[in-house]
Amino acid sequence: MSLFSQKHLQDEEAAYAWVEERLWPNGPVCPHCGETERVGKMQGKATRVGLYKCYKCRKQFNVKIGTIFEKSHIPMRLWLQAIYLIASSKKGISSNQLHRTLGITLKSAWFMSHRIREAMRTGGLAPMGGNGGVVEAYETFTGRKKGAPKKRAYHHKNAVLPLVERGGEVRSFVVEKADGENIMPIVRENLAKEARVMTDEAKHYGKLGKEFSEHGTVNHSAGEYVRGDAHTNTFENFYSVFKRGMKGIYQHCDERHLHRYVAEFDFRYNNRIKLGVDDKARADNILKGVVGKRLTYQTANS
Repeated sequence: MSLFSQKHLQDEEAAYAWVEERLWPNGPVCPHCGETERVGKMQGKATRVGLYKCYKCRKQFNVKIGTIFEKSHIPMRLWLQAIYLIASSKKGISSNQLHRTLGITLKSAWFMSHRIREAMRTGGLAPMGGNGGVVEAYETFTGRKKGAPKKRAYHHKNAVLPLVERGGEVRSFVVEKADGENIMPIVRENLAKEARVMTDEAKHYGKLGKEFSEHGTVNHSAGEYVRGDAHTNTFENFYSVFKRGMKGIYQHCDERHLHRYVAEFDFRYNNRIKLGVDDKARADNILKGVVGKRLTYQTANS
């Protein structure tokens, strides 16, 4: 049976009920005053789907307030369809494809996809590599910096630093420049002291052996890719999907939005089949991140 045959993806009232069940597990909560008891669902033929009234502060509300869905006129069932499509597309899905599939405008599809990516930003807090785990650190480059003249190598490109724990998660960061000043504070903040760190021969990783339990390196410039258990092949696995998505699906990415695209690929990697997360569970996990992440864009004259 197709995932899209599920009732909450086809019926608007069922879509609201599905979202409410996950965001309000203990019943509706007034976003204006926090009331949970004196709250009632409004009835009537002219009443909007999913509308409630708080009889303490006398204000109306629905489950969209304070989420990525707030003030959106797009039906909730289409939002949920978009979440399923983005969750299940390993290399991503373009705004043009969402626009054609969902039957909405390209502008709406672009805005929806960015709001959903914002919900996919999780921001893990626990240090990586605890109990002697192996973490691979290896910067990569994508796109082109606005206004930067094209040069050989990577100097005109945007730098991204993924930290990948073998058998675990990935955390990626957009950095201003791929040097020790920008990279090392991120490594120190996100890795446990007992972590075993694997990198290439880049000079800015030179002092890692003094700060962590082990620092293994491979010399890529000399054609060395594996030495014992020192390698960055886990990173290469993650990066191969990221690169195919950014080049083949999204093609052009403004550096202002790169952190959201990075978060999208991180999220799918951290919620992959190998960790027991299928497409349906991945979509459910995206919904857990919709609260408090409403995005707005204003023109220069507004």
